[in-house]
Amino acid sequence: MSKGQFHGIYPMLYTFFNAEGGLDRVAMRRQVNACIKAGAHGIAILGIVGEFNKMDVSERLRVLECVAEDIGGRVPLAVTVPEPGIPGQVAFVKAAERVKASWVILQPPPVKGVPESELVRFFGAVAEKAAVPVAIQNNPVNLDVWLTNAGLKTLNRNHQNVCLLKGEAPVTAVQRTIEETDGAYDVFCGLAGKEMPASLRAGCVGCVPAPDCIDLQVRLYNAMRTGTTEGEAEAEQIHRGILPLLHFMTHSPEHMLCYGKRFMARRLGLAEIHPRQPCIQPTPFGMQVANRYGAALLDLPH
Repeated sequence: MSKGQFHGIYPMLYTFFNAEGGLDRVAMRRQVNACIKAGAHGIAILGIVGEFNKMDVSERLRVLECVAEDIGGRVPLAVTVPEPGIPGQVAFVKAAERVKASWVILQPPPVKGVPESELVRFFGAVAEKAAVPVAIQNNPVNLDVWLTNAGLKTLNRNHQNVCLLKGEAPVTAVQRTIEETDGAYDVFCGLAGKEMPASLRAGCVGCVPAPDCIDLQVRLYNAMRTGTTEGEAEAEQIHRGILPLLHFMTHSPEHMLCYGKRFMARRLGLAEIHPRQPCIQPTPFGMQVANRYGAALLDLPH
C-alpha cells in the first residue's frame, strides 16, 4: 500500500508529431482520453518513450502544457524533468507546478563519473525548490547514472519531499531497494510492466509503462489490489497474455518507439505517425510480430 496518494498505472505517453514536425494535438488528446477511459490512475509524460531526448526545452514545455490542458484535472499528472543542470530542472519543475502537475520525476544529469554525494546534492538542490512531491528516476537499465540504495536513503533523509521512486530494474533489485531504503519511497516499477505482478508483491505501489496495453494493465493492477487468490490468478492470466508483446517491444528504447508507437497508433485509430529523426524504421516482419502478439487488443475508446 502506498504511503502517499499516488499509486496505480501511470502510462508514459508517446509524443505524437504531425507532418510538419510539430506536436500532433489531435493524436495527443486522443491518447490522453483513451488512457483515462481505460482507467489509468494518472498520466506521465516526457519519459524515454516520450522522446524527451529528441526535443528542445520549448517543445517539452509545449507537451507539458498541452497534456495538462487535455487532462483537465481528471487524473494526476506526473512530469519527467530531464534538464541536465540544476537551474534547468528547477525552472521545469516550476513550469510543471504552474499547470497543476501532481508530482515530478527528476532524471539524473547525464554526467558519468560524478561522486554519488554530488548526485545527492544535485537532486536535493532541485527538491528544495519544489512545492510538489518529487520522484527520482533510477534506471540502471537505460540510463548511465543512478543512485545506490544508500544514496537514495540519504536523499530522502535530507529532503523528505523526495518520497517517490521510478525504479526501473529487475524485480529482485527493486525489492532490495524497497527493503534497504526502509520503505522511505513509494516505488513505481517500469520496464513496460514486464514483471508487474512480482513487482507489486515486492512492494511497488504501481507501474509506469508505455500505454500500449493500458486497459489490460489497469485490470491487472486492480485485480492484484483485491488481495484475493482469485484476483491474483486473474492478474497472472492477464500478464501471461500480454507478456510476449511486452517482451518484443522492449528490446531497446528505439525498438519500442519504432513498434510500440505504431502499435499504439493502431489502437487509437490513427492512420499514420510521423517519426522524429533519428529513428529506426519498422520491417514488415517486425510489424507482423507486433500485430500477432497484440491481436487480442482491440481499439481503445477515446
